[in-house]
Amino acid sequence: MSIWEAGMMICFGASWPVSISKALRSKRSDGKSRLFLAIILAGYAMGLVHKWFHDRDWVMALYAFNGALVAIDLALCLHYRRHPGGRRASAP
Repeated sequence: MSIWEAGMMICFGASWPVSISKALRSKRSDGKSRLFLAIILAGYAMGLVHKWFHDRDWVMALYAFNGALVAIDLALCLHYRRHPGGRRASAP
């Protein structure tokens, strides 16, 4: 287990609740990239798979927790792009 890896995951994990909270308060997804969030989510999944097969330790929980937070943020982004302001978006 690397204390530096754990510290990195804790710092990253602290940022996602802020992003989720902002999306819930504003009910908007302006400025968020779905592709970026999907790439971050894939990165956490790959880190978790690596930990599972090569270095199982408690940091795996941080990968899973951070991945879940990114998945929530991505789901909110997708939802608010389809339903801005809590209303259905009109067809383009």
